[in-house]
Amino acid sequence: MNADVLIIGAGPAGLAAAIELRRLGAGRVLVVDREQEPGGVPRHSAHTGYGIRDLHRVLTGPAYARHYAALAGQAGAEIRAGTTVTAWAGDGQATLTSPGGIETVSARAVLLATGCRERPRPARLVPGGRPAGVMTTGELQQRVYARGERLPGRALVAGAEHVSFSAMVTLAHAGADVVALVTEQPRQQSYAAFALGARARWRVPVWTSTAVCWVDGRERLTAVDVADVRTGAVRRVRCDTLVFTGDWIPDHELARAAGIAVDPGTRGPAVDTALETSARNVFAAGNLVHAAETADVAALDGVHAARHIAAALSGGGGMDTPPEDPGPPGYRVPVTVRPPLAWISPNAIRFMGSAGAASLPSPGAGSAPPRGAGPVPPPRGRFLLRSQVFQRRGELEVRQGDRVLARSRARLIPGRPVHLDASWLAGVRPSDGRVCVALAHG
Repeated sequence: MNADVLIIGAGPAGLAAAIELRRLGAGRVLVVDREQEPGGVPRHSAHTGYGIRDLHRVLTGPAYARHYAALAGQAGAEIRAGTTVTAWAGDGQATLTSPGGIETVSARAVLLATGCRERPRPARLVPGGRPAGVMTTGELQQRVYARGERLPGRALVAGAEHVSFSAMVTLAHAGADVVALVTEQPRQQSYAAFALGARARWRVPVWTSTAVCWVDGRERLTAVDVADVRTGAVRRVRCDTLVFTGDWIPDHELARAAGIAVDPGTRGPAVDTALETSARNVFAAGNLVHAAETADVAALDGVHAARHIAAALSGGGGMDTPPEDPGPPGYRVPVTVRPPLAWISPNAIRFMGSAGAASLPSPGAGSAPPRGAGPVPPPRGRFLLRSQVFQRRGELEVRQGDRVLARSRARLIPGRPVHLDASWLAGVRPSDGRVCVALAHG
């Protein structure tokens, strides 16, 4: 079958992109997802707080997922749930496998919107037995909210990020007695009000500078050993459920298998400010490129990508004819960070001439930048960063070569987003090489 745009992933980013593409007249838009229903992670998140930035109203997770799935269908996008991409070479050709059989789709553009997941216990290298009762937040929410399971007994949450407190609420809803949240960091990484509420409402403490170091149990989990990372002292905590939260990793398997460049910091596909990857007409959006932001941020990413996909296809021919000459070449200027900053997204600034670009070399890879080329702003006019350290009053410095383009105050907390306004883009020179963001006094 043929499509104008193939979107892989029917979460907030993929569905929002599909709606915008149809609004822009992009033609046939096909959205595929291996889950049995569209909507992504919000389907299993019964708490409220979804839709603030994108829909300007507050919804529960399931209502938010239903809203986007319904709008995408009404817009004319074709949504295929229970469909997995089993072969893809990084171009417009993909093999789809579903209960209905195997099918090949040929698309003019592809959007990767596969999201992210939490690292499970094996990836965290926590030793011990392999009993039942050990899971991630995603599995917990599916078991409780999708299948209605009860989880009585004592529970321990490994992590103290936003999602960790959500896991605590889910466990309480499922009938568990949550013993504590534990984090290796010297303090919790969520809002202070969350920790206060956890202690006041549910009487759940946060044990900082504490790591899970052993899982005990044969058929069922019976206890967990936790260690003080400062002193090495170990104590045993009796529990029936252990939930590993946070420590996100993008679902990047398709991108890696296709040879698309991966940013070592985000561990997702490297993208420029138009959200295009290293492969022509292959874009990536949402928590695949910045794990993990809220659903509304991912949805706005999808809208941003959709507009650039529509622009990239507007000068091309039909499915069987190559695009016309798109005009002067564009350029990418890499954007990097220095420790203790962990990563930045997008990872490059895209410069465009008046007619777009077929290929986007970095400066020095060809002729001089086209006359009149200008930078493309990132989604929502800001870059997203992560820090590896706590710093209450950090100062970010944006530098290109010997020139300081901007300075910005920021509060740094590991696992929490840092937003860097992109108003300094006008000062970037394509010929001056990479832009680096660092702590001014780091």
